Amino acid sequence: MRMRSVLIAALAAVGAVGALGMPAVAQPDDVKPYIVGGHDATEEYSFMVSLQQQGRHGCGGSLIKPDWVVTAAHCVQGGGQFSVRVGSNTHASGGEQANVSAVRTHPSGDIAVLKLDRQLQATPIKIASTSGDAGTATRIIGWGQTCARPGCGPAPQYLQELDTQIVNDSSCLGIDGRNEICTDNPNGNSGACYGDSGGPQIKGSPGNWELIGATSRSGNGDSTCATGPSIYADVVAYADWVNQNTGG
Repeated sequence: MRMRSVLIAALAAVGAVGALGMPAVAQPDDVKPYIVGGHDATEEYSFMVSLQQQGRHGCGGSLIKPDWVVTAAHCVQGGGQFSVRVGSNTHASGGEQANVSAVRTHPSGDIAVLKLDRQLQATPIKIASTSGDAGTATRIIGWGQTCARPGCGPAPQYLQELDTQIVNDSSCLGIDGRNEICTDNPNGNSGACYGDSGGPQIKGSPGNWELIGATSRSGNGDSTCATGPSIYADVVAYADWVNQNTGG
């Protein structure tokens, strides 16, 4: 599990964390993020998932086993029939497709695992053993809106990526420092935006990426994207739950 900031640790010592926390599962009026200020993906990510309904991209996700995907719980809260496209840099073509046969959401965190109706050939991503301290270099990827204001444009057809880093929990409003990751907005104008929810936050290098986070929400509550850091569900912190619900 990620080392928590000194501030959060100190508050925990006096029992104050709960008073500061917001519900981990995003509510309908929460700001859900997608990538602004990134660029076209520089490689193919075999584990990258487009979570879709009626053939339309809605959220991202990560293939963690041949027939299991991890995403954000708020991406599936509305119910309905879901499908995935995996391992393509375009959400409308290529890669492999499957239907979602079962959805399991965490009782309190913004994380869910999705069972696919068949095993895929794409190579899954490994969940890291630790998400890292503040300053850890990370990357976020997704098909979210690339302009900052709500409704300002469509989602890109081609996968976007942005290099980021973990920052202290104190930089994010309402974060649960035990189970979430606060991630910077490079240059003050780049970061997750509308459409990337559930998508991966990864660390490592090409050919050796590890999963640490799933895109959750804005870290400053602003409806304009990339004006502050973003919050990610710490997949490492939830690894035991993920394993228990995906067959170990």
